[in-house]
Parts: sequence; structure tokens; C-alpha cells
Amino acid sequence: MKALDIRIFDTLPDDSRRIRTEVFVDEQGFREEFDTDDNIATHIVGYINGNPVATCRILPKKGCFTIGRVAVAKSFRNNGLGSRIIIAAEEHISKCGGGIIYIHSQLQAAPFYEKLGYKPTGETDFEEGCPHCMLTKHI
Repeated sequence: MKALDIRIFDTLPDDSRRIRTEVFVDEQGFREEFDTDDNIATHIVGYINGNPVATCRILPKKGCFTIGRVAVAKSFRNNGLGSRIIIAAEEHISKCGGGIIYIHSQLQAAPFYEKLGYKPTGETDFEEGCPHCMLTKHI
């Protein structure tokens, strides 16, 4: 796999917006993809050869951090980019002094996060009819 150029933004970049729209709105049918948390989040975008291919956002929450809106462009999936964007987010959180990370994941994606060391906590809930669960990791 080619080098992934990680860039960190304090505001929602258009590249992140495009990836999230492709994945969550166009593919998965979510209507409420963008919210006020985007205004306070740190956004991470991974690029290959200058093309945006993966993204996530980081939110500080009461002494811990939440990683969310993790998405990889369809044509770049199954190449380990999801793991690489999560690792980049964890490194950023560590530099910010974070120790506990939460991820509110679609239930079908939970095994992906578990392979990265996240542990399920709590009950299943629903966002726009899609089952989600909370996972946590201490770094």
C-alpha cells in the first residue's frame, strides 16, 4: 500500500465532507450526517497521491475523547486504511494527553474496532434506525 499522508484540520475540510457524503449519505442512506459537533471536532484526512481516501473526526468529551465518522472511500477499502486512520487519531489523542477513547460504532463495524483493541460497553442503541454500540480503549 502506498504512503498515507495524514493531515489534521481544526475545521471540517471539503475532502472529509466528500468522503463522508459518499459513504454515509450516498451508500448508507443517513440523512443527518453533519452536525454541530463538526464545528468543534478535529478532523483527520488521509491522502494517497494527493487524493483524499479516508477520514475521521475527534471530539474531546469530559476528560476523554471520541473518534467518529470513520470512513474510507469505496475504491480504497480493504487496504488497511481504516486501521491507519484510527491509529493516526489515537496518536493525535495521545499527544493531546488523552487516555480513554470512545467510539460509537455501527454494530456491523464493531469487530473491526475490536481487532484494534476496543472493547464493547453498554447497550445497543439506534441512529436513524441503524444499530450502534459504544466501544472503549485505554491508550
